[in-house]
Amino acid sequence: MSNEPPIIPDPQDPKDPQDLEDPKGAKGTRERHPARVFRNYLIGGLLIWIPIMITVWVVRFLSGILDQSLVLVPPPWRPETLFGTYIPGLGIILSLLLLFLTGVLVKNLFGGQMVAGIESLVRRIPIVGSVYGGAKTFSETVLTDKGRSFKQVVMVQFPRVGVYGIGFITSEELEEVQARTAEDVVCVFVPTTPNPTTGFLVLFPRDEVTALDMTVDEAFKMLLTLGVVVPSWTKRPVKAADLAVQQADP
Repeated sequence: MSNEPPIIPDPQDPKDPQDLEDPKGAKGTRERHPARVFRNYLIGGLLIWIPIMITVWVVRFLSGILDQSLVLVPPPWRPETLFGTYIPGLGIILSLLLLFLTGVLVKNLFGGQMVAGIESLVRRIPIVGSVYGGAKTFSETVLTDKGRSFKQVVMVQFPRVGVYGIGFITSEELEEVQARTAEDVVCVFVPTTPNPTTGFLVLFPRDEVTALDMTVDEAFKMLLTLGVVVPSWTKRPVKAADLAVQQADP
């Protein structure tokens, strides 16, 4: 009789010892089943085509919006009138050219003064002025370095204590809220997934907000992929035991 202990299968081990001894056993037969092979090929095809289709859909959506700039062109000068047919992409070129020329005009001293005068008149119009002022402040805050909005990713307990959500600090100057609550409060936007353009605006005490090392781009990738794509933590602190092992290695 052999003195070797019997092999006891580990239920948590995906590899059964019997399968290792008999590569042509039931497991190997199941892996070679036509249905399983078909499913694997189907998943492989989806992994290729789903990102392509999503990218094409987003590009077509944005190009469709940019193509609407052709409405600024007088009807006699539009491609349908000049060439007798619609030319795809012409509106995109026109939009980029319009944005570039507008930027050149605004950066000019005279152009900046003219735009400031027009904005002053628009802000005085009831309702329209409020909407324009809010949109102007939002665009300046997000697209420039004038503020810290959407520059810091944080973790907060939302929608209840013990459950954590990813958010972005949008404002830290909340004088009235801080005075009425007698606390240092920050404004956090907690987006929904997979559509981060919607979400909840929540006021948290600063000591209940945990700053994260992930960048804004990494946080948005995590939101858009339903948490499947999780950024690696490159700034992970080194533990004392790990540091001792590293120093002991030659």
